[in-house]
Amino acid sequence: MQLLSPAIAFLRAHQLTRQLREIERSVRALPQRTRAQLSLLTLREIGQASRSEFPHLYGTPPEARYLPWGQGTGAGYERARSDNPEVALRGIALWLAVAYHETKHSPQDRLLPQHRQVLQLLGELKRLHRPADPVKDWMRASATA
Repeated sequence: MQLLSPAIAFLRAHQLTRQLREIERSVRALPQRTRAQLSLLTLREIGQASRSEFPHLYGTPPEARYLPWGQGTGAGYERARSDNPEVALRGIALWLAVAYHETKHSPQDRLLPQHRQVLQLLGELKRLHRPADPVKDWMRASATA
């Protein structure tokens, strides 16, 4: 098993890296308003995943819990490639949530670069999701009028 774990981690790291490149490309191609919507969806998915018993297996059917990794990123990735914009947004949010939890406390050092990349993308989305301050919005609107 000691020989098998590093090989599995290598394959998983490669798979996540490949998927993350496409997810990043999809996110950056979105208009600003849609990215803000994605930010909310991703925050919601991360919260729902963190409330589950095994956050890194979020989106995985119970009978598949003994696989080397969950199926949430695979499902999210497939949805992210959908032609339907709403399905694609939900897929990206699911992928980001599961990838975040999967790489967060991974004992495999090979998954640390992927975790940093996911955190960077989440940070970009988080900056878009700032609670609106009605006073500042009113001041800004009155200053331009």
